[in-house]
Parts: sequence; C-alpha cells; structure tokens
Amino acid sequence: MRRADICVVQIAECFRDDADILCNPIGISPIIGGRLAKATFANEVVMTDAVSVLAANIIPLGDSSAERVIESYVPYRTIFDIVWSGRRHVMMGATQIDQFGNQNIAAIGGYEKPKAQLLGLRGAPGNLINHRTSYWVPKHSKRSFVANVDIVSGPGYDKMKTLGAPANRFHNVYRVVSNLGVFDFSHLITECNWYLFTLG
Repeated sequence: MRRADICVVQIAECFRDDADILCNPIGISPIIGGRLAKATFANEVVMTDAVSVLAANIIPLGDSSAERVIESYVPYRTIFDIVWSGRRHVMMGATQIDQFGNQNIAAIGGYEKPKAQLLGLRGAPGNLINHRTSYWVPKHSKRSFVANVDIVSGPGYDKMKTLGAPANRFHNVYRVVSNLGVFDFSHLITECNWYLFTLG
C-alpha cells in the first residue's frame, strides 16, 4: 500500500458518521476520499457532482460521460440554505495552518506587504462559521504547519472564541490530514494534537 492510499483512506475517515450531511471535498485527493467514504462506510452522506446536482451514485473521477443518478438539483441560489444550516462538511486545502486551527490560503508574509499572493480568502471565513471543516495538506512541512498563520483565511478556535455565540455555533475544525499524519483539536483548543497515526 502506498502512502497516497493511506492518505485517501484517512481523508475518507473524516466523513465517517456524516449521515445526511453534504460531503463537500475540494481537490483530487479529498474528492477520492469523499467518494471512497460514500462507497464503503458512509453511504448516507450526500455528495455533489461538483457542479449543480446532488448525486445518488458514486461518479468516477475525470469521466464526464459517466452516468449521474440525480438525487436533487442544487442551483446556486439554494446552496446557501445547506451551507448556512451547519449541514455541510467541507475539506479544503491550507497553505498554512497553525496550532489554533487558523488556516491561510490568502498570502505569505504580513498583510501590509505580502511576499506572495495566494488564492485569497475565498469562502474560507463562511465555511468555518457555518459548518464543519477539515483540511488536506499534501506536503507536511515547517512552512505549512506554523505557530501562527501569516493571514487568517479560515478562523480557528482562538478567533472564533472572541466572536462568541451565535456566530460560533457551527464552528468545528474537525481534522487536518497531511502526508505525515492526522490531527484534531478535540482535547485542547490551544494546541494541535497528534490524532491517529504518523507515517515514518
């Protein structure tokens, strides 16, 4: 078994027990992991075709001619009903993630004068406020796992604590999967804990 296979299985494990929740993985490995979860132990999760429908079947990756068994149409105007209700679990990338669960996909360097522009904030703040969020970090390094992120795109436990209720009612940085381990924030909200395993 290759390391990539183990990573995909650990990504799939993030979606265990997510019955009737929109499983929304972003990126190749997260999509494969999400579909693996639905095909094996989490068949009650709801998945999109990454465009505009909820698919009842597992759609092969990269096959645009594959049959889609449509469970429901989800036009853009209605996706927010799902997103804002806490009934979504998104897995997205993180260029940087810190000990509090803060994520950075915006820029490297200070806000006033960044060294490199990245994707920007995108939907990260809304994801973290509205529903469970996990992260996939394909290359574990000291540059990706940092004490404090340069810019907060997705707020972690320290930032959300200052917002208080009801803004933080759905906040849940569930897991961080990298090519070297799986992390969670369940025991202490001030530091990241080694969760399931490490790969040597």
